[in-house]
Amino acid sequence: MGKEFLTSQSESMSDRSPTLTHSAPPRTIGLTGGVGMGKTTISNYLATVRQLPVLDADIYAREAVERGSAVLHEIIERYGPSVLMPNGRLDRARLGEIIFNSPPERLWIEQRIHPYVRDRITAELQELAQRHVAIAIVVVPLLFEARMTDLVNEIWVVNCSREQQIERLRQRDVEGSGNGRLSLEQIHARIDSQMPISQKISYANVIIQNASTLEDLFKQIDWALQSQALPPASQG
Repeated sequence: MGKEFLTSQSESMSDRSPTLTHSAPPRTIGLTGGVGMGKTTISNYLATVRQLPVLDADIYAREAVERGSAVLHEIIERYGPSVLMPNGRLDRARLGEIIFNSPPERLWIEQRIHPYVRDRITAELQELAQRHVAIAIVVVPLLFEARMTDLVNEIWVVNCSREQQIERLRQRDVEGSGNGRLSLEQIHARIDSQMPISQKISYANVIIQNASTLEDLFKQIDWALQSQALPPASQG
């Protein structure tokens, strides 16, 4: 256990960390990885055991499409009332069927949600900086795809095998889906809609392997927190 879980790709790294365009805690860690690879397990541990502030992009993305929001109104105008559940909230499973099978539609949605998410994260980081918080965790599944790497100065990527990823997604409850589960076809569509995990790993300061036990996973997290991370890899 130890340094083998930290990247040592110094040759592919930039010489310095990216300059943050906003005030933020001195160590602002961006946590990302493929869908179903364990970001939530890690962020829960960091929040509850290590008592670190965690900013979750998925929560802000849900806020962006709450009932009555401008973004939800645009979505209804584009796709019709069939994307709503009986209670008037967005049917995320129905929307997923549309966007995960159509890159142009996924881009259209992201162009409306991502600016809101970025603004929320920036505001929260500024507040944490004013409180002199030393470390903050920013969980962004699409950290690279959404071009939000400038919000952090350290990048952690969680990884596991595709087989483990698929199995975990098969067990996941999905709001609004008929039987509460994703089909295998839907799982592959979600995985393939994201940047390949190998490419994300090439940009990481820290790689966390979520392929064994929770104890092993938590040891890696503790080690990463205690270690001096390398500067983020260049994406240029």
